[in-house]
Amino acid sequence: MRLSFCFLLVLLSLLGPAVGDLEAVTPGLSTTSFLQPDFTPSFISGSRSGSSFSTRSSSGSGTQDDHGTCMCSVTLPDTTFPVERVERLEFTAHILSEKFQKELSKVKEYVHLISIYEKKLVNLTVRVEIMEKDSISYTELDFELIKLEVKEMEKLIIRLKDGFSGSSEIVDQLEVEIRNMTLLVEKLETLDRNNVLAIRRNVLALKNKLKECEASKSENTPVVPPAPAPGTCAHGGVVNISRPFVVQLNWRGFSYKYGAWGRDYSPENPDKGLYWVAPLNTDGRLLEYYQLHNTMDDLQLYRYAKQYRITYGQGGGTAVYKNNMYVNWYNTGNIAKVNLTTNAVSVTQNLPYAAYNNRFSYANVGWQDIDLAVDESGLWVIYSTESSTGNIVISKLNDTTLLVLNTWHTKQYKPSVSNAFMVCGVLYATRTLNTRTEEIFYYYDTNTGKEGRLSIVMQKMQENVQSINYHPFDQKLFVYNDGYLLNYDLIFKQEPH
Repeated sequence: MRLSFCFLLVLLSLLGPAVGDLEAVTPGLSTTSFLQPDFTPSFISGSRSGSSFSTRSSSGSGTQDDHGTCMCSVTLPDTTFPVERVERLEFTAHILSEKFQKELSKVKEYVHLISIYEKKLVNLTVRVEIMEKDSISYTELDFELIKLEVKEMEKLIIRLKDGFSGSSEIVDQLEVEIRNMTLLVEKLETLDRNNVLAIRRNVLALKNKLKECEASKSENTPVVPPAPAPGTCAHGGVVNISRPFVVQLNWRGFSYKYGAWGRDYSPENPDKGLYWVAPLNTDGRLLEYYQLHNTMDDLQLYRYAKQYRITYGQGGGTAVYKNNMYVNWYNTGNIAKVNLTTNAVSVTQNLPYAAYNNRFSYANVGWQDIDLAVDESGLWVIYSTESSTGNIVISKLNDTTLLVLNTWHTKQYKPSVSNAFMVCGVLYATRTLNTRTEEIFYYYDTNTGKEGRLSIVMQKMQENVQSINYHPFDQKLFVYNDGYLLNYDLIFKQEPH
């Protein structure tokens, strides 16, 4: 290590009085004298006697060459305590400690978030595995909900990576698993399981027909004809009903337990009707808002909805026919006809002698004394009067003027019925068996004047059925069940040609 001349001067100044003697001995000192210093743990001092140099301290050592140049080595201890350096060190340590605690808290937060994402990922994995293995029919809504959750997790994992410093192996692994989940859901969609299930049903139906055909050969009986064409009454009435298909919760939420829903029916365009949903306010009485959807997919995905407001609807006895909504006018026995294109009332008409305002409503359902219904032949109203002592009265209405065309009186007490609907001029009434089962137990045929008992079990999702609407072309029931939208396929008695 090379020492400069300046460093030597500083060194000599620190040695005190002994330095003066040394300077006197070496007047011609040059920088080359210290090219190879040998530092030893000692101090040095010297004196001159004539032309010779002698050491006089055991703490130092030195020599003089033939040219009179002094060669010496010395080590200086740091006798002053470095207070400022220690203070700087303490301050630096404090800053590092704060940074460490901050980073540690971030790591704990990231570990917590990662555990949450792992649980969500496991849940999604289980759901997708069930969708792969199960034979239940899934709609587009099921896949859309799964994809929305996966996209949300993708956004969260990207945000986590941006804010994470250090090793990100776990985060990268989560990101890969989420990408795999996205690919798996897309692959499931392409399988189109609904078509597979439809083919299976068709194969089963063909097998049943083949068995019936073989049996008819031996018994010489005619083959059972196919189901009636949509919108026709070429059958012997309702004999069974499918399990419920849960469409979704109504658009206003779980608190809106009362209301009605269905599909507009027009004989001119039977397959092009709008879907409508009309939840009552939380009081279970006032119909204030309703929504219209062009397709079932739009309804299920809550998109492209047209929302309207009225201030005069009462109860869940709403029906829609030929692009007009029919409701019981609030606090009266009148019926109002609302044009769905303009949301304006075009006709109001009093229903003669009809009881209203909870006088003879259905069991477990208030404010439905006047219940509108639609079937293959047009618009009907189901109600009671004081003169009928609360028994059900059926009237056929002119859908343009709302005047009564004909009336039938039954022997069935209306408050003991949970709900009712019309199919091909036949009234079907339901009652509650328990919290998960209804029964179609009564019918009245306005074509023949006959009435009687049935026993067709209807399963339901919630305890109370608020309304039932029938669509002639779809041959389905649209049921409002404690805020949930359900539909059922009707099965008819097939009559031979």
